[in-house]
Amino acid sequence: MEGKSIYDFSMDPLEGQTYHRLNALMDIFGDHNFTVLGFPCNQFGLQSPEVNNETLNVLKYVRPGGSFVPKFPIFEKIEVNGLSEEPLFTYLKETLPYVNPVIGDMKKFYWSPIKVNDIRWNFEKFLITANGLPFKRYELHSPMEELEKDIAELLC
Repeated sequence: MEGKSIYDFSMDPLEGQTYHRLNALMDIFGDHNFTVLGFPCNQFGLQSPEVNNETLNVLKYVRPGGSFVPKFPIFEKIEVNGLSEEPLFTYLKETLPYVNPVIGDMKKFYWSPIKVNDIRWNFEKFLITANGLPFKRYELHSPMEELEKDIAELLC
């Protein structure tokens, strides 16, 4: 997929604008050429069984709850791994290989085939430049401070 950028892909957003740390990124960097994009997926332990029109209410009332409203777009539920993965995520994973050598508990993965560059769990993040080029990949447990620092550097 050489010669592509993320702007060569399209996704369908849900109505409305995930979670507190991601909202904080929008508070910090939202006035710059920056946004967070959220892509729900049910391939990790079947933790997101809701259908698309339920997603925003689940965020608001269940997980994380407390009247949470994301400050960024949440897209329709997709598959990020396996035979039916969205081409955008194929591109991202090919461009930025895995960051965690541990695959994890394969009994909690709901896709096939499992590949070394697959997304390991919810909230793995990809930082993309303003030109739409993948810059860096962060695993679930990467410190948010590292992501914030990298965003700040890209925005300078």
